[in-house]
Amino acid sequence: MALHVSWAFVFGILGNVVSFLVSLAPLPTFYQIYKKRTSEGYQSIPYVVSLFSAMLWIYYALLKKDAMLLITINTFCVFIQTFYIVVYFYYGPKKEKLVTLKLILLFNVFGFGAIFFSTFFLKNPLIRLQILGYICMGFALCVFVAPLGILRKVIKTKSVEYMPFTLSVFLTLGAVMWFFYGLLLKDMNIAVPNVLGFIFGILQMILYAIYKNYPKKMVEDPKLQLSAQQVVVDVVKLGSTTVCLEVNAVGPNPNNGEGTDEAQNNKTNNTTDASNEV
Repeated sequence: MALHVSWAFVFGILGNVVSFLVSLAPLPTFYQIYKKRTSEGYQSIPYVVSLFSAMLWIYYALLKKDAMLLITINTFCVFIQTFYIVVYFYYGPKKEKLVTLKLILLFNVFGFGAIFFSTFFLKNPLIRLQILGYICMGFALCVFVAPLGILRKVIKTKSVEYMPFTLSVFLTLGAVMWFFYGLLLKDMNIAVPNVLGFIFGILQMILYAIYKNYPKKMVEDPKLQLSAQQVVVDVVKLGSTTVCLEVNAVGPNPNNGEGTDEAQNNKTNNTTDASNEV
């Protein structure tokens, strides 16, 4: 038993280290938000959900009483996710602020409050812990299913631009550490979700290996195409000098070419008159 506890402590420490690094992964994103003074283009829901998950696991670990390493990492997650949400809320446009506030009320206030009050006052502590464990496991499974959208996008676009390899490796390592931590503590609520996390992590790395050398697809901007169609420039290079011979405006002609023909006729008539004068 003591051996199991010691190994559980080792895997818990390693899990804390890996999860700590994963929690810091969004820092470059928020540095860009700080530089641009706007959070437009980013969503706050991943950070609100991560905060909700950390709150659930702290509550579960406090009831379990022998999972201190769950408390340490999730306390840090509460701090860092709160920091991300505050920064996002500060620089976000008014519409996104309202969305973020609604998400916080939904998950972190009413959602967590409902779970807390529906379980904390149960008389049997074992049933209370079991119910809360099922809730944590179910939510963790939903979180681990989220990468399916990224996997689908990678397969569809044949591009790993939105799936950083380093992050996939750390997520996989974290799943391994927390799986063994839960297994050695004989807590399937911790171990089972991380099996799914490990599988999806391996799939991400396999897809990265398959598509990492594929050329990036250049998506043409319709606005640029429209601009290119509006003006045609004929360029002739004479030695080292570039001469623009003609600039023709291209656009819809309501006269269906009649205006062009008339202009050509006028040009011909003017040339003829000039010749006659000479």
